[in-house]
Order: sequence, then C-alpha cells, then structure tokens
Amino acid sequence: MDSGENKVHASESIVVCAYHNVGYRCLEELIRQGAKIAMIFTHEDSPTEEIWFRSVQQLAEKEGIPFLTSDINLPENIAVVEKIAPDFILSFYYRNMIKPNVLAIPRRGALNLHGSYLPRYRGRVPVNWAVINGETETGATLHYMVEKPDAGDIVDQEKVAISFTDTSFDVFNKVTEAAVTVIRRAWPLLVTGAAPRIPMDLKAGNYCGGRKPADGLIDWTKSAVQIYNLIRGVTHPYPGAFTYLEGKQVIIWQAWPVEGKGKPGEVVATEPLLIGTGAGLLAIKSLQVCGEMETTAAEFTATMPGKRFE
Repeated sequence: MDSGENKVHASESIVVCAYHNVGYRCLEELIRQGAKIAMIFTHEDSPTEEIWFRSVQQLAEKEGIPFLTSDINLPENIAVVEKIAPDFILSFYYRNMIKPNVLAIPRRGALNLHGSYLPRYRGRVPVNWAVINGETETGATLHYMVEKPDAGDIVDQEKVAISFTDTSFDVFNKVTEAAVTVIRRAWPLLVTGAAPRIPMDLKAGNYCGGRKPADGLIDWTKSAVQIYNLIRGVTHPYPGAFTYLEGKQVIIWQAWPVEGKGKPGEVVATEPLLIGTGAGLLAIKSLQVCGEMETTAAEFTATMPGKRFE
C-alpha cells in the first residue's frame, strides 16, 4: 500500500513518452507521486524482438491514462500535444528522437531519462556499450532535451556499479532501479521549480551508435577478456555473440576468460572447451548452433569434430 511518502499533488500536466522497463517503472513512480499525466506515447512491440520487458501500454490501460502508439512527431500527434499544452514532456526510453518543434511545446521544459551516467555513453544502447567496453560503473541521468541527443542540462543522476560477472541484463536492472530513484528525487523539485540545471560537458563524455545483431561477430584476435565482455554484453535477452564452425553460425551465450595460450579461434581443449584468443583462453560454458537448441559446452563437445572457430 502507498504510504504517501514524497507524494506530490501537482497541477502540472505531463505528456510522457515511455517504453521498456525504465518507462514502466518511472511511470509507476510518477503515478505514485500523484503526477497529472495527460497522455502517454509508447510503441507497439516488434514481432521480431524478444519482449522480455513490461508493457507501458498495459500500465496506461490499467490506470485509465490516454495513450497513443504512433510517433509523437507526426503532425496529428503534435496537434494533440499542443491542445494538451503540457507543463512538461518526459521521455523514458522512448525510441524515437523527439523533434525540436515538439520539445518547444511544454511550458516548463522537456526532459529525458538516459541509461548512463552522462556525459559518458550518450546515444544508443548505453548499457550494452558500457558492458562491452568493460566499464566498472554506469548510471541513470535525468536531463533536459535539446536538439542534440543527450546533451541538455542535467537535473539529477545516480551511479550503479558493474561487476565483472554482470551481463547487460543485470546492469539494465540496476539502471532501472537507479532511474526510479532519480525520478523519485527529481519530480518534486521540478514541480516546485527547485530542480538544478547543471550544464553538460560533452567533451568529458562519448557518443555511441546503435547495435545490430551482426555486430555480435566475435573477433578471436582480441583478448579473452574483450571477447568475454562482448559475450556478456549481448547475451540473453539480446541476440548473442557468435562465431562460425564448419560454416555454421554458433552463438556463444556464456563463457569465462582464463589464462593460457592458443592461436585465435583454435580449440585448445574440449574438457572444458577452451578456445584460443589474441591473449588468453576463453572457456565456453553454453552455446547454440544455428537451428539447434542451446546446449552446454560439455554436451556440444561430445560430438565436436575438433575444428577451429572462425
């Protein structure tokens, strides 16, 4: 039951653009605080994507909040937003870039919740990139939106640690909790006009583009740690890191870097399954041949011809 702690009964109207778990949880927090949400823009789930996250559309239906699944930037939707004349537009993992003419509509500004500790990892899929690059921390940041992506003044942010054993899924869950913490703190301050605006130093950060399944191709000349970071960065529920054996694609879902030497891609041992890299060995734990079920390395090596991964 809601205790009413930190609850803000605000007259400010909000248009929220939201998707994914971050969108769902941040909306829940706004609702808990009594925010006046006039309209939600979200997305239809893609039939080609594994949907492992909660539905913003279902939350809107449950709470009786009007919603649209078409792009907020469409002329007919801009007219809807103009009619609402919101005080704020808030974006939580919305997948469309919101155009400047839409950002100019809310009287008190438009803000975005980004899944990194800005200015680090501006851009797309920041959690995956942070894991792939072997970072030890990331976070969640609430900032004002401007035409340049993830570049406006910072209102609040929260760091999270990335353990060496964390997958992107693990880190995304941490970032989701950090995002809720940020909204819990920041929304009352935004309502009262007491929220800070800290200029973002873009030179202190970096920008990353989106990733495609094809970007998961393993380069065996890289170190075992680098390959391990790629594997845990794109493992379930993402498409996975892959290689080839005898012309067949093999997705490696779980592995671990160990000491040792071997030529890149060479099968050094089968019990356990050890593959040579540019520096160190990679112990394979679970994998999946294209068109077959995922299996353990022990089950796989029982019929393995002892070839070289490419």
